[in-house]
Amino acid sequence: MPATAPKPTIKILYGESDEPTLSAHAAEMGRAGHHVTTVLNRHAVQEALRRDAFDLVILGASLSKDDRHHLPYMVKKAYAGTKVLVMHAGTHHHEVDAVVDSNLSMNRILEKIAALLQPAPVR
Repeated sequence: MPATAPKPTIKILYGESDEPTLSAHAAEMGRAGHHVTTVLNRHAVQEALRRDAFDLVILGASLSKDDRHHLPYMVKKAYAGTKVLVMHAGTHHHEVDAVVDSNLSMNRILEKIAALLQPAPVR
């Protein structure tokens, strides 16, 4: 029987302003096999980006609307190839790769993360 290839670990930076929400969601992402760095508030997101690169930055719904608007620009400026997922209902601007309603089940959010990080189809 052929061995299955190990699932690649995705390096995620996840920021919220609410610690209980941050902890709960990060734990679920970790159980899904992702390496998650958690930070509380906008300034911690910025500091983490100065220290390291990530495959995905998730901006949680408890961050302010201004933070969810301005931080994607900072992410893309620091690391153009990093994907940005914003957790809230609504539309997004050009620096955001995907949005997801934070009221969805964690399984749906994990599916969105997986879909976002799939290689782009060759055309």
